[in-house]
Amino acid sequence: MAHNLTRRTLLGAAAGVAGVAVVGGLTARQLAEPRPGPGPAVPDAPAGDERLIRIASGARGREVDFWTAVPEGYGDGRGLPVCLVLHGASATPRDYGRFGLARFLTEAVRRGAPPFALAGSTGGRLSWRRSGDDDPQRMVREELPTWCARRGFDSSRLAVWGWSMGGFGALLLAEAYPGWLRAVAAFSPAVRPGDAVFTGVDRLRGTPVGLWCGRQDNFLKDVRALARALPEPPVRAAWADGRHNFAYWGTVIPDAFALLGAALTPPRKA
Repeated sequence: MAHNLTRRTLLGAAAGVAGVAVVGGLTARQLAEPRPGPGPAVPDAPAGDERLIRIASGARGREVDFWTAVPEGYGDGRGLPVCLVLHGASATPRDYGRFGLARFLTEAVRRGAPPFALAGSTGGRLSWRRSGDDDPQRMVREELPTWCARRGFDSSRLAVWGWSMGGFGALLLAEAYPGWLRAVAAFSPAVRPGDAVFTGVDRLRGTPVGLWCGRQDNFLKDVRALARALPEPPVRAAWADGRHNFAYWGTVIPDAFALLGAALTPPRKA
């Protein structure tokens, strides 16, 4: 299904503001993922309605954390579109408050990004793929939008954002369900040529993809290779000084949130 938003429009909005061993579904490179490191410089903006609850996931066969954030000034977020958040291997939704994601969201909207909600749940360390009876990708595809709809969010307008292992998972999700997501934002995705993301890259045609990676990040070479392999040029491909941590990722959240807000705003063409 076509998106009623050109790649040029997305770029303008953003400018304004496996050939590896697998252990339990996680590649050896991702098992070696460093701790998030220094936290981001959190903006001096208030968090809006931010919630963290426990909820039963049938797809994962356990209770998981379910986190949501709404920009300040938008009440409980009723009617807002949603960006799904996929964490890396060394973080969970319980870290999102420390990372200041709700404050970044308010700041982005204050700077002109169209408002949207953030929502994420616990995916474990499975690269957001199925392992036996534990299927975090199905949780994101089937259950997370339902939980968001119960909160009053508009689950018909969805995008996805993830970092490191979560960036891999976000791209894989868009490939598994072409046309379902309005956009994909991936920070330093844990990808490499020959993995599942590269194998299915043609399925990203029609889905706007933004890629960010630090120049001192070990994944940089492979993320740049992915940008070249995409069936259409990425709407954003940004390489700035930074390592594989939130000290860098925090610097590019405003750019990504501007892009995601623009992608989530217009209705689809019939």
